[in-house]
Amino acid sequence: MAKKDKSTDEGSSAIIDALKTILEMELAGVVRYTHYALMVYGYNRIPIVSWLRGQATESLDHANKAGELITHLGGHPSLAIGPLLETHNHDIGDILRESLAHESASLQCYRNLLKLVEGESVMLEEYAREMIYAEELHIGEVDKMLRKPGDVAAFHK
Repeated sequence: MAKKDKSTDEGSSAIIDALKTILEMELAGVVRYTHYALMVYGYNRIPIVSWLRGQATESLDHANKAGELITHLGGHPSLAIGPLLETHNHDIGDILRESLAHESASLQCYRNLLKLVEGESVMLEEYAREMIYAEELHIGEVDKMLRKPGDVAAFHK
């Protein structure tokens, strides 16, 4: 029987751990966006709720991709979910700022994965890059929604 390369095992373990963190963050996104959709009131409710529910569905899709990669690599998907912050502030601006923070944290998780797999696995590199692209688009969407009508410059907290 061939001896396993310990550095490969450690590398795989780090990649699986990074994917588990991504899985947990995306599952937190499902819960977060579902909660936000339930808490929107006012005359703009319908399009905002629709967008938030779409974000929840997309987070679930992202969680499924991460989970499939974990099992592909021989790992066991986590049952945990990432951090959930309940500020009890349900103004649309508050919800969007919380979403921006969550998307930024998720983006960092994907960037961390890319650093781990760069030059090691084309499949995982492509996955990480695809997800970074998607997260950057989300951040851009939320940023635009936080701007006042007519503001061209990026939103600043």
